[in-house]
Amino acid sequence: MPIRVLIFTSSPALRAGLDALLSAQDDIEVLPGLATDPGEFSGSDVLMAVDNDGELNLEDRGTQQCESTPALLLLSEDDQAARVLATLPLSAWGLLPPDCSAEELLAAVRALHQGLVVAPPSQLRARLEALPAALSEGELLVEELTEREREVLQLLAEGLANKQIALEL
Repeated sequence: MPIRVLIFTSSPALRAGLDALLSAQDDIEVLPGLATDPGEFSGSDVLMAVDNDGELNLEDRGTQQCESTPALLLLSEDDQAARVLATLPLSAWGLLPPDCSAEELLAAVRALHQGLVVAPPSQLRARLEALPAALSEGELLVEELTEREREVLQLLAEGLANKQIALEL
């Protein structure tokens, strides 16, 4: 089954170019029509949105209204876009500069379809550097289980149902 892509852009010429590039691939199907809002996923696996001069405001869009959340590939120069994308309820997200190569674009669509995150190394480095220092130092953020929690897990492992565990304890 091909990867279904819906293109969102205000530029008909850009849409035609992206459509031609993607449609030439055997494993990618560009859905017909022009999406006027990124919230209109219409059964796509990947929504490709082009942010022309910062006119696309993803935070205000209706992505939460979709029955199935597709992956979103944003072509944008906005340095803060990765931070916004990471907070949206998407199956995967990607961020590429509008001047990316055809190979990068095709690889991104395929990676997003597999549930991966796609971004330039500088964006990923910035996201990783923002992680708490404890993670970068290798500290575990997991608490030890209490004795009672271990008992419950042992009973679960033995195949007991919740009510049986309650009676046992």
